[in-house]
Amino acid sequence: MTPTATDASNSTAERILFLLKTRGALKTTDLASLLQISFEAARQHVQKLQAAQLISGISAPANGAGRPSQQWLLTETAQRRFPDAHSVLTLQLIESVEQVFGSDGVEQLIQRMEATHRAEYQQACSQLHNLEDKVRTLVQLREQAGYMAEMQACDNGWLIIENHCPICVAASRCQGFCRSELQVFQAVLGEQALVERCEHLLSGQRRCVYRVSPRHSPTPKAG
Repeated sequence: MTPTATDASNSTAERILFLLKTRGALKTTDLASLLQISFEAARQHVQKLQAAQLISGISAPANGAGRPSQQWLLTETAQRRFPDAHSVLTLQLIESVEQVFGSDGVEQLIQRMEATHRAEYQQACSQLHNLEDKVRTLVQLREQAGYMAEMQACDNGWLIIENHCPICVAASRCQGFCRSELQVFQAVLGEQALVERCEHLLSGQRRCVYRVSPRHSPTPKAG
């Protein structure tokens, strides 16, 4: 079947939503450049998404002299278009466990999930000795799990960037899931790395980011 103009338009709109999800606020000119379309075409798509209440505009300070520019962000309606790993059912299960077994039961549930993820990730990294390769494999596993994960080099190591949290509702209800995530990363990467959370979705930021820094062995003292 030959794609129609409507199909192409819908595809471009979805790409715009994906870019705003993974990159944060962008101007119309940014979107046009990234999508390799004209400014006018990008503007028309932006107008339609704004009318559908999928994006909203914010004023961004101008660089130097000039008027402030407008950037676009996803609305809560648009955020719900991304997979949420059965959030309602997950929340109901957590509440049921807490009602029957108390907070200790929820903690045991989190520990069990942590152990499962740690074993899965450690097995995937078991034949790797290079820290960068381990980080890359970990990011690939998180991407497959729906976290829209990516890896970036930074001054002293790498960033694990999670642009989406498919268990956000559960994590909002019980932040032990976030603590567990950090502990799993540290356990998998081992003593050769220090893992720190530097951005947190539940703290009001748009994503979760972890910094992985190599731990350098101390230089042996001369005898």
